[in-house]
Amino acid sequence: MKRLKKIPKFKTEAEEAKFWLRVDSTEYLDYSKAERWIFPDLKFTSKPITIRLQEVLLARVKQQANVLDMPYQTLIKQYIRQGLGAA
Repeated sequence: MKRLKKIPKFKTEAEEAKFWLRVDSTEYLDYSKAERWIFPDLKFTSKPITIRLQEVLLARVKQQANVLDMPYQTLIKQYIRQGLGAA
């Protein structure tokens, strides 16, 4: 059995995030013992905004969303995430 490293204590979430970005988590966690959890009442935090788009641009997004069989707002959010280089 592989001996796991001890997960350090973190002062902030930012410090923890930096840590997990630079290490191999399999050295700290045994994923074979992971449990699947479901959080049916978990609400993602989001804020509605107003954005003005050219009608032709919005029409193109809606057309592409229709091809992908998804709501156009979801597609816009995906485009923004991709543009920012976020997952």
